[in-house]
Amino acid sequence: MPDNAADKVVLLVESYRGEMVDTMSAMVAIPAISPASGGKGEGARADFLESLLKSWGFSTMRYEYSDQTGTKRPNIVATYGTGTRTWFIVHMDTVAEGDRSLWKTDPFKAHIEDGKIFGRGTNDNGQDLVAAMYALRALKSSGISASVGLALVADEELGSEYGIQKLIEEKNIFMPGDLFVVPDFLSTNGLKIEVAEKGALWIKVTVTGKQVHASTPALGVNANRYASMLITEIDGMLHSKYSEEDMMYSPSTSTFEPTKREKNVDSINIIPGTDIFYFDCRVLPKYKLDDVLNDIKAVASSEKFKSVSIGFEIANREDPAPPTDMDSEVVKKLKATVKRLCGVEPKPIGIGGGTCAAFFRRKGYAAASWGTERESIAHQPNEYTSIDDMVADAKVFAAMCV
Repeated sequence: MPDNAADKVVLLVESYRGEMVDTMSAMVAIPAISPASGGKGEGARADFLESLLKSWGFSTMRYEYSDQTGTKRPNIVATYGTGTRTWFIVHMDTVAEGDRSLWKTDPFKAHIEDGKIFGRGTNDNGQDLVAAMYALRALKSSGISASVGLALVADEELGSEYGIQKLIEEKNIFMPGDLFVVPDFLSTNGLKIEVAEKGALWIKVTVTGKQVHASTPALGVNANRYASMLITEIDGMLHSKYSEEDMMYSPSTSTFEPTKREKNVDSINIIPGTDIFYFDCRVLPKYKLDDVLNDIKAVASSEKFKSVSIGFEIANREDPAPPTDMDSEVVKKLKATVKRLCGVEPKPIGIGGGTCAAFFRRKGYAAASWGTERESIAHQPNEYTSIDDMVADAKVFAAMCV
């Protein structure tokens, strides 16, 4: 028999292992990709998960916000107990699968092998979405006194405009004194707790020249060539000027990456008149995002780019939030529970990736992010979760609430 309440819920979570695998497998088969990335949103996945919560006896609240395409983006809230809550905030949406030829199996059909479940979204954020759901189920089924909440949110992958940003403004959901666990940062053996995030700046750059036949380049202005020159110039400037380190963060420097590039022309024998590219900038808090943006614009104003026009749009901007105090209750609870159940004492760190935790920190709430993984595989082909890690995370989430 279990010695205490924490042991009781841990045993209950272990008894759900097979059902957790089934839930993950069913969820993988329901894509939840943003309409902005060519998907249909989270609606079908939210229906499945909400139905599961209701079958366990939870009352749920559904908050839907329409995006620019008119698609309803659902957010599901479930609670157990009363009073000051410990919340688990997980996101339902995933990135697209990318190049399917790089996948060994269908990204939207769960494949189980060697104790792993392969499929898009299994690591980010499926592992701890399932873990958090079954942690709440264990707490409710045990009848143990606890006060917890679960929010399944939308649109995290593209900035949370229709997810936690709106949900956090709703009345009578999140209250002063509540604690927030946002298990969207995973580390090997759970050795790290994320308590801070860099600033994020996504920039869209449009270079406009003049389209002509490729056999008569003197009659046009090749936007592709100038865009390529501009990418190199911006990249070099940013890495040179914003090069300081802060060892609290992983990686310890700011990062500046040219990423998406939009299609320009359909034929090899056409010189493109327009070329569009993007930069993803993750900036240490010691630097201002406005300075980064102004320096990028200064590079584009150089005489060498006078033959083209260059426009800038902010695709996403998140100024760094104040870090969570390392002595806060949520960090102390997480550290103590992880040490007891996993045998390690996690180290608080900052990261470059953005999570929903930042939005809570800006509102003055204590928020921490923790979870376990075998390797960093989010957003990659052949993404997977370890079944053992998923179950272990659920045990920590349940135990820290009692």
